[in-house]
Amino acid sequence: MSASAPSAAPPRSPAARAWQRFRRNRLGYWSLLVFGALVVLSLFAEVLSNDKPLLLRYDGPWYFPLVQTYPEKTFGGDFETETDYLDPYIRHQFDRPGNFALYPPNPYGPKTLNYFVKEPNPAPPSRDNWLGTDDRGRDLLAQLIYGFRVSVLFALALTSVGVILGIAAGAVQGYFGGKTDLAFQRFIEIWGSMPELYLLIIFSAILSPSLGLLLVLLSLFGWMGLSDYVRAEFLRNRQLDYVKGARALGVPSRQIIWRHILPNSLTPVVTFLPFRMSAAILALTSLDFLGLGVPPGTPSLGELLSQGKNNIDAWWISLSTFAVLVVTLLLLTFMGDALRDALDPRKAEVSPPAEGDLPLASPDVTHLGGAPVPASDKPAPQGAGG
Repeated sequence: MSASAPSAAPPRSPAARAWQRFRRNRLGYWSLLVFGALVVLSLFAEVLSNDKPLLLRYDGPWYFPLVQTYPEKTFGGDFETETDYLDPYIRHQFDRPGNFALYPPNPYGPKTLNYFVKEPNPAPPSRDNWLGTDDRGRDLLAQLIYGFRVSVLFALALTSVGVILGIAAGAVQGYFGGKTDLAFQRFIEIWGSMPELYLLIIFSAILSPSLGLLLVLLSLFGWMGLSDYVRAEFLRNRQLDYVKGARALGVPSRQIIWRHILPNSLTPVVTFLPFRMSAAILALTSLDFLGLGVPPGTPSLGELLSQGKNNIDAWWISLSTFAVLVVTLLLLTFMGDALRDALDPRKAEVSPPAEGDLPLASPDVTHLGGAPVPASDKPAPQGAGG
């Protein structure tokens, strides 16, 4: 009696197969890891780049300058003002026996002015300022770290609002169709024809610039592109049998949209996210370059590009900012391409089965001696009449 065959592994879910296809795209997979690491590091920018010590000990007690402000007199100074931890006298106090100060890897914050730079600003890269300073004397590396964080967080917020509004508008149009779809389409055509840049200029002149105002203004126009994709998916999926069956059973429209059609229409939404983030980062950078973006003093990649334009001789400003921007957009583009390939059903059909998946066998082909033979040419079994 032959030994029983081992039980086959259960087939993977569609999400697991899509993730497996995404991992096969090495460029997109590593772009996701690198971009995620950069975002996590930027969230801890205060620990990486700050003009205050992370931890210090002075004459016995321990101090935490990141979470509490200490006057200069606390460390042997003459004034009650906030301590300047870059002051050579203060640093000399911390170097005395028994004292200790732990500084971040880059001892400059986004608004720190280096009064002790040895060359006129903008100063070239040096041992004190690894990437140099801008025309105000601020450390360029600190500006890039904090500016990258502002750009990414703004892009995430703008993408989230655009996705919510785009899904809601596209779902209503695609599910109900008819006059509802027609009215929404005419509204989108009229709303999309409004001059977005002129509105930004007008509101920037009337109201004080802020990230919140910029987020609201850009969100008013950032949802229309995604709504078209969601609308098309809903128009296709609402004709399928499972939707007709749910309607026949009396399931409410809200439940059909949320639990049945929407999960099957998220492929264009997920594919859209990296490209939408790239567009949001470019929009913020462009507006900052024109002076219509973030408030003055806020770290911004667009402001650094504007400084590079105004200071052609300071090549380190334009080069480093351009490098950060290009790398960020390339990582997002590679991620978007990998997501598109992973969620493409046409490529899913021809992709090789993952480990644990059952291979598909053709019913019309059998193997005889290692060569495929059509089923009609199979040899007759022994003992067959004829």
